[in-house]
Amino acid sequence: MSAPGTPRRTDVVVVGGGVMGSAAAWALARRGVDVVLLERFAPGHDFGASHGSSRIYRSTYAQPHHQALVAEARRLWAELEAETGTTLLHPAPGVSTAGPSGEPRLREVAAAMETAGVPHEWLTAAQAEDRWPGMRFPGAVLHEPHTAGRVDADAAVTALQRAAEQHGAVVRHHRRVTAVEADGDGVLVRSAAGAAVRARTAVVAAGAWTADVLGDLVPLPALRVTQEQPAHFAPRTGGLEWPAFTADPEPAEGWPSGVYGLHSPDGVKVGFHGTGPEVHPDARSYTAEPGQLAQLQEYVRRWLPGLDPGSADPISCTYTSTVSGEFVLDRVGPVVVAAGFSGHGFKGATAIGRVLADLATGTAPGADAFGLAAHAAAR
Repeated sequence: MSAPGTPRRTDVVVVGGGVMGSAAAWALARRGVDVVLLERFAPGHDFGASHGSSRIYRSTYAQPHHQALVAEARRLWAELEAETGTTLLHPAPGVSTAGPSGEPRLREVAAAMETAGVPHEWLTAAQAEDRWPGMRFPGAVLHEPHTAGRVDADAAVTALQRAAEQHGAVVRHHRRVTAVEADGDGVLVRSAAGAAVRARTAVVAAGAWTADVLGDLVPLPALRVTQEQPAHFAPRTGGLEWPAFTADPEPAEGWPSGVYGLHSPDGVKVGFHGTGPEVHPDARSYTAEPGQLAQLQEYVRRWLPGLDPGSADPISCTYTSTVSGEFVLDRVGPVVVAAGFSGHGFKGATAIGRVLADLATGTAPGADAFGLAAHAAAR
């Protein structure tokens, strides 16, 4: 035991107990690595980007590295379910649709799915509307019958932390990290509670607080933090099947972005992607911006007639986005950084945890597509 005032020593300290930090702690602990996870808030908090009951999972990516990541993540989610005796994945059909101008991109996605061996089929708008009568479609529909659905976010974070602890990890809540400092050939992580942890490596997965935690220690790309406001909508009638869906209507219609949605225990969650106001995570209003909420209700009225637009129950969460929309997964000296998940990282969290564990232990160099050099080149 350390003497009073002496920093605790460990192999790896993980800063941030959202889904990414928790997945990293699980991946490290199951390898036998001595790991301490520090989380600023209480279990189940709603201040970041890992709360609630619903995150979409799907395979509709044109990039081979994302195809590989989500396929690996599905396998690891199943391992986590078996290890913890919990149900985290709730399968549902997945559909992606686009207007005529967006169809070439959707064809690229289908080609990537074909290469990756992901089952899929094309439906016309009329065929899809016959299958899912609560929805309307602006064009061709790409249907993935077996590789989409919902991840229970709250349950996932709880399961990851519990599994990490079962493998020997130390998980500490109410630990606001104030500094990550280079310390010889390792790091010293200080917290507001006065405790410190000295480790060979730090994995910083602090979400919207990443830049605050790291300061100038790592040359981060620009990270844009926004307060997003999807909403739950009540179905007009029961008995309808609701797939997990993404849609890119024609730009001329004036929507602020593409739309995503999925069925959840609280209704059907629908949201625009990455269009909320920029915020600092400690100075959020948690209140829906009326103009954008009205736009979302109008979208539901026009394209999702099986939902009651007047029933909108807004949700508040953060996105931390990079310019390219790609994740940041890299190592600089003794610091591994995980950031910029741009609203679409949750589904891949278990595989991202594996990547972070590889980086932290030097097992593998990580993926070039996610590295800091790729983000610097994209500026």
